[in-house]
Amino acid sequence: MHRNLADRRSEQGFTLIELLIVMSIIIIIVTIALPNITRYRRQGNETSAVGSIRALVAAELQYSQTYPQNGYSCSIGALGGEKGTSPTPAAAGLIPPDLATGQKAGYTFAIVNCPKVTINNQDQYTGYQITAVPQAIGKTGDRGFCSDENQQIMVDPKGGTSCSVPLQ
Repeated sequence: MHRNLADRRSEQGFTLIELLIVMSIIIIIVTIALPNITRYRRQGNETSAVGSIRALVAAELQYSQTYPQNGYSCSIGALGGEKGTSPTPAAAGLIPPDLATGQKAGYTFAIVNCPKVTINNQDQYTGYQITAVPQAIGKTGDRGFCSDENQQIMVDPKGGTSCSVPLQ
C-alpha cells in the first residue's frame, strides 16, 4: 500500500522538460499567428473605411437633395447631428455619430476641395472630395481611399490622398 501511494505522488504534475516543450510550441504558434492577426485587423479597418466612404457619399447626395440651396456639405460634422434634434443644414443627422467625428476604425475622414458658387448671397457647394487615410500606415491600414461627387471610390496604395486607382 505504501508503494502505490509513492507511485501516485511521483506521477503527479509535469516535468520541467514537458513544460518547456509546451511553452515552445505556444511561442511558435503565437509567432506564426501574430502577423496574420494584424493583417486581418488592417483589412477589417480598410473594409470599414470603404463602407464609411459609401455612407458619406450617400449622405452627400441626400444632403444636396434636402438642402438644394447649400448644394453639398463641405463638413463631415454637418452631415452628422445630435439624436433627438431637428435636422438642419449645420447638423443634418445623415450619418452615425461615430463617423461624424471624422475618425472611425483606424481611419481619419475629411471632406476637402469643395468648389462653391455664390447665388443670392448664399454659398452653394458644387462638389466635394471625401478622403480616408489610415491613422498609422501599416498598423491601422495600408491604403488611402477617396471619392467625390461622381461617387466612384478610388485608392491610394501608399495610404495617402493621391487616389488614382479605382477600387476593385
